[in-house]
Amino acid sequence: MKIDSPYYLGVAIMIMIHSLNASGFNLLLGYTGIISLGQAAFFGLGAYISGVLSSAYGWDAILTLPVAAVSAFFLALLVGWPVLRLHGHYLAMATLGFGMIMYIFMNEMSFITGGPSGLMGIGDFTLFGKAFPFEDEFFIVMSVYFILALTILELIDKSFLHYKMKFIKSSETASASYGINVVSTKLFVFASVAAFTALNGSMYAFYTHFISPVSFGLKYSIELVAMATVGGLGYVTGGVVGAVLLGLIPELFAGLEEFEMIIYGTFLAVVVMFAPGGVVGTVIKLWRRKDA
Repeated sequence: MKIDSPYYLGVAIMIMIHSLNASGFNLLLGYTGIISLGQAAFFGLGAYISGVLSSAYGWDAILTLPVAAVSAFFLALLVGWPVLRLHGHYLAMATLGFGMIMYIFMNEMSFITGGPSGLMGIGDFTLFGKAFPFEDEFFIVMSVYFILALTILELIDKSFLHYKMKFIKSSETASASYGINVVSTKLFVFASVAAFTALNGSMYAFYTHFISPVSFGLKYSIELVAMATVGGLGYVTGGVVGAVLLGLIPELFAGLEEFEMIIYGTFLAVVVMFAPGGVVGTVIKLWRRKDA
């Protein structure tokens, strides 16, 4: 089936971006037990670095991506070193504070970011001089990036790191007794997911051509928590399923805009109450029960 409508292509592109962010967040909370409410800040950091380098300095889009990822990686190391020693709601509050500081920077550093009015004039995604200005062309680029990113996440899910992360989530004390460096492992995962989220932010900037701080606030971090929880914590596909389901609610109920938040909240409540493992976790559980 071929989709010609730029609107539906746009919806699909945004769902892919949100899916990758939610899947990355799943590595933090679902696999390692790190609850971060500052992921929107890394998403925004990537978007602003790519946006500024391409619009103000004329960088080729593809060259801005590694700069965004490396910057986010080292910033996450700097933030994570003291913060990841905290647990539970203390860790959530610390990452929330980081996110709020970054949000203030985005608003106040108007000479770089454009301030509350946003950064305009971000060019098209380019790959060594070849531009992809049209919706269908960017959709193909985003699809390739989406598949590559999900493949890498699946490889992580099948690697030894996966077992280390879930062991740390179940018991940091037991993990340390088996020789696992808990702090270093958590720091590596936190920084890697930050770099991954920044890359997604770069793709977002080149798709929308305009970014503003409002897209990178606490609300988006909470939406990532909701997507990962609804889809299923501890499953790579959980982030994708959650992003698709929650991303389609505004589209399916476009005629009931005033009830959108009620529908959204009701759906979340139903999933949490009747499918505590998320959609993917519940489906896998029912499938195994059927085979038993």
